[in-house]
Amino acid sequence: MGHNGKVTDADEINPSLQVAGERAMLDGWLEIHRATLLHKCEGLDPEELAARSVPPSTLSLLGLVRHMSEVERHWFARMLEGEHIHPRYVSREDPDGDFNGASADNAEEAFANFAADCDRSRAIAADSDLDRVAGRELVGGEVTLRWILVHMIEEYARHNGHADFLRECIDGATG
Repeated sequence: MGHNGKVTDADEINPSLQVAGERAMLDGWLEIHRATLLHKCEGLDPEELAARSVPPSTLSLLGLVRHMSEVERHWFARMLEGEHIHPRYVSREDPDGDFNGASADNAEEAFANFAADCDRSRAIAADSDLDRVAGRELVGGEVTLRWILVHMIEEYARHNGHADFLRECIDGATG
């Protein structure tokens, strides 16, 4: 149960994940976090999705969707596959372009990109062993698919916490 006695996302997890093997557990938790971000955005119009709830921050639910789309592309296509892709939203001139550029006008496109990027990430990782070494190295050395999956779960978990607060500021919805 959550802190307020309500059932939380973690309480509703498929019980098979509680005893799953490592790969099924990592894939399952990543899917839970992807779905949680989308759940936090459900039922909101584009203006609400783009609302910056804590000025002067440019953080918004739509910005989080754009950011996680960028993160999916970075870790799976660019790092794991070694593809030479350019960021979709961020640049040297605007390293926070995923958040700064979020507006009601581009909400539909952002969700379509997010869905496509998650699908592409799933396809890249699907037939790979957890010990697969990424095609590109970090400054500190090599990383494996296992490391990337754990990092993605951490990234989503942190930002889903932000999404909780953003959503509650917009319409009071919690859980």
